[in-house]
Amino acid sequence: MARYNAWQNEGLLDLVPRLPEEELRRDRGAFFGGILGTLSHLLWADRMWLSRLAGHPRPAVGLSASATLVTDAVTWAEGRRAADAALLAWAEDLGPGDLDGDLTWVSGVTGGEVSRPLGLIASHVFNHQTHHRGQVHALLTAAGLRPRDTDLFLMPL
Repeated sequence: MARYNAWQNEGLLDLVPRLPEEELRRDRGAFFGGILGTLSHLLWADRMWLSRLAGHPRPAVGLSASATLVTDAVTWAEGRRAADAALLAWAEDLGPGDLDGDLTWVSGVTGGEVSRPLGLIASHVFNHQTHHRGQVHALLTAAGLRPRDTDLFLMPL
């Protein structure tokens, strides 16, 4: 799933710079506003999960400001490439049994400590990406661009 995630994000890295910054920032009625807001939230979430899973630094802002973590396409693209590389490295380093057990963290969403199975969390990280990236796919299509196909079986081996 880390490879699929990176492959899909590569397609966005090709498309996003084709739109003017004002179009990327325009509120299009999505949960996180527009294209850049949604992409910013995804980058924020990946950084947050990488902090919990692999000891990376936490984002400087909380969930409520996640759509404003980055304010331009260049900063987003740099952060996206780095987060995808970190997620790939984390996933490639996993061995048998590494997703057994629980992950425990203090959640800003619940306001308390949460424990969940590591395997579930790993699935969530990539499912979350797929969910919001699908929103971005629709927003880019509505803006006149053609994002790459999302079918898993089309991913290069």
